Amino acid sequence: MTKNESKVAVITGAASGIGRATVITMLDQGFQVAAMDVDTAGLDALSNSLQSNKERCDTYMVDVASKEQCHSTISQIFEKNGRIDVLANIAGIARSEHMTEVSETSWNQMVGVNLSGVFWCSQAAIPFLIESSGSLINIASCSGLMGQAYTVAYSATKGGVIAMTKSLAMEYIKTGIRINAVAPGSVQTQLIDNYSIPEDVNMDLVKPYMGFRGMAEAEEISNVISFLASYDARRIHGAVITVDGGLTAG
Repeated sequence: MTKNESKVAVITGAASGIGRATVITMLDQGFQVAAMDVDTAGLDALSNSLQSNKERCDTYMVDVASKEQCHSTISQIFEKNGRIDVLANIAGIARSEHMTEVSETSWNQMVGVNLSGVFWCSQAAIPFLIESSGSLINIASCSGLMGQAYTVAYSATKGGVIAMTKSLAMEYIKTGIRINAVAPGSVQTQLIDNYSIPEDVNMDLVKPYMGFRGMAEAEEISNVISFLASYDARRIHGAVITVDGGLTAG
């Protein structure tokens, strides 16, 4: 029996990218995993790929922008497992747009998934995480730490995640829960594969955000998430850990 075998990790955005990598990493660490995503086909593909770990991963179709779905699913996960030890809020979307061309639909979707989803899932899980002295990990972005042209909506949501993380850390500082954020730079995922920028952007404004060390692999981010969920990170609370190849160091 591993030290994590009786523990339960809830992971949003689990069907692809960093979320999928985190599911696999946490399974390898011995956790029972509850994988949440709106992409049912992606969840099925994840489940089918797990082979011997398949029985330790339950999948849940959830739109994290919905308070009702977040609360009901996390309650369901707790009722089945009797505990929740980790919540990793990874679900997210990204777009590059001229600020003046962002539609109301695009803005609301960005806020709904990237910011409200973190809030609703955290709100639902925190009582259970306090009970287990667990770990809450939010995926922010280097875009929430620095000004970045053509991603005003995205950067606003990720800056909100950072502020939310720090405020939650202070609100619950006298409990056993630990609350932190990870702020990646560019990561080689399906999100990046499908990412595009407007044709008429000024590339001089884009180049500073490309960095000098290329893109990370999703597993490099999931390893940091796994560390923050571990006992070895027991003194880390209210932190924003950048994993961006030095992009925000200057």
